Amino acid sequence: MDDTERPQTLYRRVAADLREAITAGAYGSGARLPAEGALAEQYGVSRGTIRQALAVLRADGLVTSRRGTRRVVLDSAPARVQSFAELTSFARWARSIGERPGGRTVSVLRTPGEPVECEQLRLDHGSYVYRVLRLRTLSGRPVMVERSVYPEWIGELVERFPTEADSHSGLLEEHGVLFTDADHTIDVAPADADDARLLECRVGGALLRERRRSTDPTGTPVEWSDDRYLPGTVAFTVHNSTASTALSRRTSQ
Repeated sequence: MDDTERPQTLYRRVAADLREAITAGAYGSGARLPAEGALAEQYGVSRGTIRQALAVLRADGLVTSRRGTRRVVLDSAPARVQSFAELTSFARWARSIGERPGGRTVSVLRTPGEPVECEQLRLDHGSYVYRVLRLRTLSGRPVMVERSVYPEWIGELVERFPTEADSHSGLLEEHGVLFTDADHTIDVAPADADDARLLECRVGGALLRERRRSTDPTGTPVEWSDDRYLPGTVAFTVHNSTASTALSRRTSQ
């Protein structure tokens, strides 16, 4: 890293890399992080940049906040279980845990759908769809890149939404588009160039991915989404019972 280039974002890259290492168990609960000087040498940055990065990790609850000592990695906080409505709406979920949701639309493109997109949305092969790329933030911190694919009639609505709208699902509800059911697939995906640019992480780094097909009350697919989260920012919890199975999202702190 070049400590003279984009200093306002450099510490975020260091924080993202450390967050990924902590989440992957590289240090372990209760372990001490390397000293500030060692970290500065490792990343080729100043100690001031390291202190800013550690401040981010402290704010996220990943390390201790004591000054003058090497930071200690903390245990994860207990899960905050959310309802289905909060799971499908990032903005509602964020507000429910006291965070300020943010969103910025990067691009909206009308293109022929890929085979998997047409299949998921139950469209004829080659039908046009709208692809929407958005950056999602929690209290100003970038945490997720959202890639949503909509049928044309919904995409035409989304295209008119304000670029900085914090919730597309809420605005769609105002137009009568309801998200009532969803199928989820959760795995890990490598960050591509867009992910790296928007989340300020490295290309190829591991991101938590949630792919989701949402349907309306009639069972008609209304969205196919690929959401990619920075490690250590959220986690998903599944609760099983003999009566039902519920998928929930929580912060990973």
